[in-house]
Amino acid sequence: QPKPVASGGGLVQTGGSLRLSCAVSGWTFSSRAVGWFRQAPGEDRELVAAISWPGRKTYYKDSVKGRFIISRDNVKDTVTLEMNRLEPKDTATYYCAARSFSTVGTTPAEYSYWGQGTQVTVSS
Repeated sequence: QPKPVASGGGLVQTGGSLRLSCAVSGWTFSSRAVGWFRQAPGEDRELVAAISWPGRKTYYKDSVKGRFIISRDNVKDTVTLEMNRLEPKDTATYYCAARSFSTVGTTPAEYSYWGQGTQVTVSS
């Protein structure tokens, strides 16, 4: 089962920035939409941002619009989530996931390939 590999999490103060990256090995994001989800303890997994193939359309959760930017490099086969003006409510484990389709999906069930999570902690 192919698995995306997420990296870039960490601890940051309120108002700070982090960049998450998602890459693949022995596989490709070509023709696949990719999403970043997050899950806080006791909460459901939710979609934060997603990007279509080859990247013309994006989706953002309302609470991150204007702060987060999702992008993809189709040559390097990576997807990046730039997170700015972070807030304590952004604290969660963040997951990169890919679909078998080029269009964006908005629910976890629409994504077949999941990477391991990366922890993002925003201190107040």
